[in-house]
Amino acid sequence: MRQKLVVGNWKMHGSLAANQMLLAGIQAGVAGLTGVECAVCVPYPYLAQAQQQLSCSAVAWGAQNLSEQAQGAFTGEIGVAMLADFASRYVIVGHSERRALYGESDALVAQKFLRARSGGVSPILCVGETLEQRQAGQVREVIAGQLNAVLSAAGIAGFAGAVVAYEPVWAIGTGLTATPEQAQEVHGAIRGLLVELDASVAAGVRVLYGGSVKAGNAAELFAMPDIDGALVGGASLVAEEFVAICRAAAL
Repeated sequence: MRQKLVVGNWKMHGSLAANQMLLAGIQAGVAGLTGVECAVCVPYPYLAQAQQQLSCSAVAWGAQNLSEQAQGAFTGEIGVAMLADFASRYVIVGHSERRALYGESDALVAQKFLRARSGGVSPILCVGETLEQRQAGQVREVIAGQLNAVLSAAGIAGFAGAVVAYEPVWAIGTGLTATPEQAQEVHGAIRGLLVELDASVAAGVRVLYGGSVKAGNAAELFAMPDIDGALVGGASLVAEEFVAICRAAAL
């Protein structure tokens, strides 16, 4: 049985003082929970703070992006070895904001996925469609294209123990949320695509839902058979809200 995973994506938010209080609240709130893994993906400058504050807790930490390059003359980029230096367990790759705002292609996302795996950091691969693509009936085509780019680079073996996050772009930061049934349909399609290649690997891949997840809708989403947790945006910046989502996953 796949263990649920709830990951907070802080995006470009935080300060040393605010982080201290937020992490303390999360750490205390999830202590003793079973059946769920909790993690936060923080901005690069706060990885040291997360490591220091969470190292003796059940909460994992990671980053929101990385370079596809190992090292070298790439000013402003962050290598996977740097993330590993801070004991980062996870790194988000292919988030819709990176794809839309910074022009990251499916091919580039695939290279970042490979780089993370080669450095011992688990990638959380984000896939999802825009509202226009959904309305045009292209959901499965879009998701398959994003997944196949990574499968072509990493093979199905590269997905062993991996994490995929389905994030309908139209539901991110808008207050809109896919219904549990809509989300389950896409989650099932994601797992089905992987099953065609290797049923054993597919059974172990955790597929998270990301798109305005809150304490009020988390339990319904987590009740779906192929929804293995959540990638949480705004609600991860409020300790009580994030803890409530983690608790819903632990039920």
